[in-house]
Amino acid sequence: MQPQPPAFKHRFAVRVYYEDTDMGGVVFYANYLKFMERGRTEWLRAAGIHQSELAAQEQRGFMVTELDIRYLKPAYLDDLLQIESEVTRMGRASLHFHQTICRNGELLTESNIQVCCVETVNMRVAAIPPSVRTKFAVTIQE
Repeated sequence: MQPQPPAFKHRFAVRVYYEDTDMGGVVFYANYLKFMERGRTEWLRAAGIHQSELAAQEQRGFMVTELDIRYLKPAYLDDLLQIESEVTRMGRASLHFHQTICRNGELLTESNIQVCCVETVNMRVAAIPPSVRTKFAVTIQE
């Protein structure tokens, strides 16, 4: 059984800008994926993992391989959204995230996203490096 990362929820605030919306001021559905990508990146950063360094030093990166998303309510121009990210499972080469997007505590969108570790030179699946796994073993205080 693979060791699991610490259970911590990372929260990241995102303001909805005009570029994120349609003419009616409603967030375009694909932009929720961009917000979640930022949330996962900040989750990694909070764990001490900088993706640019991971690519340069380990020739590794993460890419989305599965996505399940539910849109419950729309977000609008100027809303301040909370992106919450939590790893629910870690495999040899994958991380499974549960992410939510809320506005003032109201759930708007939720997703389960699997990312896979790949070699940057050939984009083939690769094990998550030990240097990354050890950072997941440390409990992170927000």
